[in-house]
Amino acid sequence: MKDLLTNAATRSARYLAAIPTRRVAPLPGDLARLEFLAGPLPQSPTDPAQILALLDDIGSPATVATAGGRYFGFVIGGTLPAALAANWLAGAWDQNAAYASMSPVAARLEEIVHSWICDLLGLPATSGAAFVTGTTMSHFAALAAARTAILKRQGWDVEQDGLFGAPPVKVVVGDEVHVSLLKALSMLGLGRSRVTKVPSDGQGRMRPAALPPLDASSLLCIQSGNVNSGAFDPARELCAAAHQAGAWAHVDGAFGLWAAASPQFSHHVQGIADADSWAIDCHKWLNVPYDSGIAVVREAEHLHAAFAASAAYLQPSALREPCHYTPESSRRARAIELWAALRSLGRDGLRDLIDRHCRQAALFAEGFDRAGFEVLNDVVLNQVLVSFGTAENTQRVIREVQADGTCWCGPTEWHGHTAMRVSVSSWATTDADIQDSLAAILRIASRTDR
Repeated sequence: MKDLLTNAATRSARYLAAIPTRRVAPLPGDLARLEFLAGPLPQSPTDPAQILALLDDIGSPATVATAGGRYFGFVIGGTLPAALAANWLAGAWDQNAAYASMSPVAARLEEIVHSWICDLLGLPATSGAAFVTGTTMSHFAALAAARTAILKRQGWDVEQDGLFGAPPVKVVVGDEVHVSLLKALSMLGLGRSRVTKVPSDGQGRMRPAALPPLDASSLLCIQSGNVNSGAFDPARELCAAAHQAGAWAHVDGAFGLWAAASPQFSHHVQGIADADSWAIDCHKWLNVPYDSGIAVVREAEHLHAAFAASAAYLQPSALREPCHYTPESSRRARAIELWAALRSLGRDGLRDLIDRHCRQAALFAEGFDRAGFEVLNDVVLNQVLVSFGTAENTQRVIREVQADGTCWCGPTEWHGHTAMRVSVSSWATTDADIQDSLAAILRIASRTDR
């Protein structure tokens, strides 16, 4: 075991050391070689060292270099060194984070990380938290708590009686709502299409004046960081309107909520703390390994009511039992690398990370603008949308940039325009990475007819 783990560490270190000088996207030949991993399942056992070598030799070249500094797609962060090392240790510990008796360290770290997150982002210290896989399940957990609370107000116990015959829950979202929230609504039986969409402005911010009538059966979903533009819904006005009507206000804060950790950008999240629940992604801007998200609910009892379960062989203690707050029972101990990431950064490090990425996004936008290409959004955070003329030309530039390998950016559609979306999210991104990537994009765009 010791030799195998040493071998794995050596191979991992070699992979990471090569990241700064390798292509971001793999070559077609690297993808074709993945077939060497296929074939019939062997009849006899295989030496673990051979398995590791095969994975590294065939798998490593076929990865996308998201761990490096020149990947700007999908708001994907890298992994901080301390978080990666803690993740390796967590793998060796192999802890089940369901009950405190199964893993005292996992249970305690969840409490610590929850308190740190609430302190950093200005959320209620008395709230409840669910440590889950990412934003989709953060929404699922928080909205399950909302569904429980809203129906309880109307005398309905959804955990016992289900949704058959239940009073309706009216869901209100902006017309820029993220697909992860709609997916969570569908899994909760609230429906993707049975929502009222509120018009947004040119940056994707919900217009409070266009809100429909709300009441105690309403669930209002607010966005803190539009996935395309980075813009923020006016949370203070929206939360006030929700609470005046007795409605529940939920925040999609996947990456944008981290702006609260920076005095320079925290004004964007004013009023966010007035909401009732928040969905936060950690494998994006906090740069921890996949997968990691947190749902925070102002009144922990609603989260507990939605997910608590018992059996004769599961005897709860007086401690907080993690599985009573999450959709899953058995699950990995995600709080280990979260604790390591936050402890390694500290307040100043997290602030610097947010500030640097926003500054680097502005460098991209300035470069595109100087070259005569249209930046489609107000660059308020770490997201940049750029058009290279017609939809066809923009798509061609994106394809050629991805094939070039210097960096990776993806396509999107924004208010009738096809655009390249640039998201600066990795701790490993340097200003040199920005300049090299910008130069490659402009070189490719300049040889493309507009």
